[in-house]
Amino acid sequence: MNQKHVTLAACLLAFGLTVQAQDGGISPDMLKKIQSSYQNTAADKALRNAMGGTSIKELALNQENQKALNTDFSIKVESKGITDQQSSGRCWLFTGLNVMRAKAIARYDLPGLEFSQVYSFFWDQLEKSNLFLQGVIETAGKPMNDQTVEWLFKHPLSDGGTFTGVADIVSKYGLVPKEAMPETYSSEHTSYMSSLIGLKLKEFGLELREMAAKGEKAATIESRKEEMLSTVYRMLVLTLGVPPTEFDYVRKDSKGNVVATEHHTPMSFLEKYGDTNLLTNYVMVMNDPSREYYKCYEIAYDRHRYDGKNWTYVNLPVEEIKEMAIASLKDSTRMYFSSDVTQLDSKRGLLDVNNYDFGSLMGTTFGMDKKERIQTFASMSAHAMTLMAVDLDANGKPKKWMVENSWGAASGYQGHLIMTDEWFNEYMFRLVLETKYVPKKVLDIFKQKPIQLPAWDPMFAEEK
Repeated sequence: MNQKHVTLAACLLAFGLTVQAQDGGISPDMLKKIQSSYQNTAADKALRNAMGGTSIKELALNQENQKALNTDFSIKVESKGITDQQSSGRCWLFTGLNVMRAKAIARYDLPGLEFSQVYSFFWDQLEKSNLFLQGVIETAGKPMNDQTVEWLFKHPLSDGGTFTGVADIVSKYGLVPKEAMPETYSSEHTSYMSSLIGLKLKEFGLELREMAAKGEKAATIESRKEEMLSTVYRMLVLTLGVPPTEFDYVRKDSKGNVVATEHHTPMSFLEKYGDTNLLTNYVMVMNDPSREYYKCYEIAYDRHRYDGKNWTYVNLPVEEIKEMAIASLKDSTRMYFSSDVTQLDSKRGLLDVNNYDFGSLMGTTFGMDKKERIQTFASMSAHAMTLMAVDLDANGKPKKWMVENSWGAASGYQGHLIMTDEWFNEYMFRLVLETKYVPKKVLDIFKQKPIQLPAWDPMFAEEK
């Protein structure tokens, strides 16, 4: 490049920076100040060398917080066997089924029991597909850039969910034991299967909108939707298997002795080993300090079946949620629990706000509280687990909690995660309780006309 071209390029660069600076960009003078603020000390160089070849999270592990893990709990609801969702986003389903199976194991003195997650997941995917297609039909008169229409086409199908899905699907389709419909590769690695079906659903959605635009009769559109769901059903059968309509179940006692061989349908198995009151006997409470407490909220499309209903949530201070959780555990009843899993020391299975010191490593502070993290989309309910234990002090106040996870027995502390009470305050978001553990004043709030929130509200992202 000759001198003339070099000079011209420099001028263009300076002009570009000047224009950018006038619009709030980084000017040459500002850039010099920013660059000079980095002193390149020996400590900085050592940190650069360390972070250049090592995980930031590993370097930030707080050595002052590495004391021996206390695994004793004053109240603990036992179960048998740790489940593993593998590479799927079905934590919500595993968690809901784990709550029910613990009761069945205790009630019938079983050596263990695992409900078929793939059975429920099959129907979940079919029902969500119908929910999407029906949503497209109902919004067909709106433009493609309408926010609801955009949301539908961005989220035609997902493997994630909440307890809402457990209640919707199990109450309609029943339960089967895992041996009646075992896992497949696609059920344990759901992303590609769900993305392919989702791609087909988007294509179907455009077709339905075109039919509506041409003025096709509602019955014709409904008939075409049924054909579309038949295609989805076939895709699900090919990847997940055929859901059984009846089966035999060999029941054994805790010593392994055969007690009976029972013939069941999915609904009769639900009636005996599950909970038929999932839609009526459970409520969901949340702790979201960015919203007003003691109010009831409803989220659009917060259901897994079109013929279901959107679940409602009551927002409460975290201390009141703890009181209800403790009452449930004292009565040997586990709960569906969802949270952000930030600050997890996966090797020890410990959730603690002091696990990592990113501030000291980076030479700054990270000071947002729970409200601010929610408002800035930095934290949300992302993972569901089964709340099963609490450790109380002499005054009956919680010191720590424990959940049964669904990442396999080798994960965390023997398949569990232990959380400090401080972490619970900061990262717990939702809890599902049986109504008998909920005070009347809270149950009365559910009778309020709920505050409507859109489907894309960040606090209500699906748990995976």
